[in-house]
Amino acid sequence: MRALHAEWTKFRTVRGWVLGTVGAMLASVLFLLAGTASSNEHPQDTTAFPVGPGGEAVNDSFYFVHRAVTGDGGITVPVTALTGVLADPAGPDTASAGTAGGRDRTTPGVTPWSKAGILVKQSLDQGSPYAAMMVTGAHGVRMQHDFTHDRAGPAGSPSADEPRWLRLVRTGGTVTGYASADGARWTEVGTARLPGSATTVQVGLFVAAPAAVRASGGGGSSPATATGGFGRVTLDGAWGQAAEGWQGEQVGGDAGTSGSYAPGTGGDWSATGEGFTVTGAGDIAPVVGGPALGPAFTVETFLVGTFVGLIVLTVVAAQFATTEYRRGLLGQTLAATPHRGRMLAAKAAVVAVVAFAAGAAAAAVSVPLGELRAHAAHFAVLTVPAAVQVRAVLGTGLLLAAAAVLSLALGVVLRRSATAITAVVATTVLPYLLAFGGVLPSGPAEWLLRLTPAAGFAVQQTLPRHDQVLTVYAPASGYFPLSPSGGLVVLGAWSALALAAAAVLLHRRDS
Repeated sequence: MRALHAEWTKFRTVRGWVLGTVGAMLASVLFLLAGTASSNEHPQDTTAFPVGPGGEAVNDSFYFVHRAVTGDGGITVPVTALTGVLADPAGPDTASAGTAGGRDRTTPGVTPWSKAGILVKQSLDQGSPYAAMMVTGAHGVRMQHDFTHDRAGPAGSPSADEPRWLRLVRTGGTVTGYASADGARWTEVGTARLPGSATTVQVGLFVAAPAAVRASGGGGSSPATATGGFGRVTLDGAWGQAAEGWQGEQVGGDAGTSGSYAPGTGGDWSATGEGFTVTGAGDIAPVVGGPALGPAFTVETFLVGTFVGLIVLTVVAAQFATTEYRRGLLGQTLAATPHRGRMLAAKAAVVAVVAFAAGAAAAAVSVPLGELRAHAAHFAVLTVPAAVQVRAVLGTGLLLAAAAVLSLALGVVLRRSATAITAVVATTVLPYLLAFGGVLPSGPAEWLLRLTPAAGFAVQQTLPRHDQVLTVYAPASGYFPLSPSGGLVVLGAWSALALAAAAVLLHRRDS
């Protein structure tokens, strides 16, 4: 404790180090304000994302043929076809429908996560809880509920000769999904609890078609439309007693942020014999990053100034280590604290706590301030659950703490603050900027973010990654190759290694 108190006293009595810490916080926030100020020069007319039951931003746009039902019951239907059309990215401008110069602007095809199936939804409000059974364009039968939950059912695509039978059964607040190849032998796919499930729910057939994501040609996405063929719909239990007839409508008003209808198409439904044909677009899924996100701000956007604060704190931490070499005070320090390891640990603890407090405080101010600036510029904000936002804020503090310890340790090893600062910036900040600035291809960028201290920035990751949503999961789209905890572990390992080297050299070399 004596060593810790002594090192803390040194730190707080040097005005430059204290002002540097405050400057790191201000620099982070001011960098954010400068970035959002440029956004205000080009205001957008962007609709905010709906929010799902878990607090996450979601896409909730699809064509729905439904009726209101009360009590417990079930719905069963064979899906006989799933087809679609995609906008031709090589064709004329797709801003308007139809053709140009006699050339169609669409080609046949379905996106991998196009969906046709049955749905039980608490209400027609976007973001309300739901459970669905569906066939997909390339992933077989699935059960999905409340946007983030996805379970695999039988593989294969539907056809008139080999339909995929789907069933949903509601008992109280529990909905169970089943699949069958013949309508006689059923396999349970999964169950879902609908939080706050209303007595009256909407049940029926739905079709959605997320936009086709282009991995080349500059990225982006192309509108898509899907059409589902359904056989006879059977309603059981109390649902079979519903007097209301079928109604068709586009939930969400249009196809939503996940895409739009391919040119010359639109949502519609019609009765075909005993069944239905339903055409739709959009998606029912969590919002992720990549080309489909469009002009929206994320928590990562609001924390973009972290690297500036990191540089400033790196300078402070390096000087905290090297000043005693430069001024010849190390001998006095070792006389007061003969155990070199304790002295080094005390220095590391001081800079870690100071950097954590500065980073977390700056992040805690930047996130709400960034949201206010985004709303003022009419940009949508990608909502995340409160726990994820808190993790990103506290994680920013841990990121700066680990980077400060790395800088301190390199200062002891190299004994020159300029060299130590350069080493930290070159291995932490520079790889981060190269990877997320789109300077490097995805492969090299991901390896940099796996192996260098820049991996620690992954702790700020809030953009979700879901297997059931297709996008470009790459650094240029805002995605780290490691999880938030995994990235922090890599940075922590570098800091621990440098600190161990500093302890060895301090014992053998310095006196």
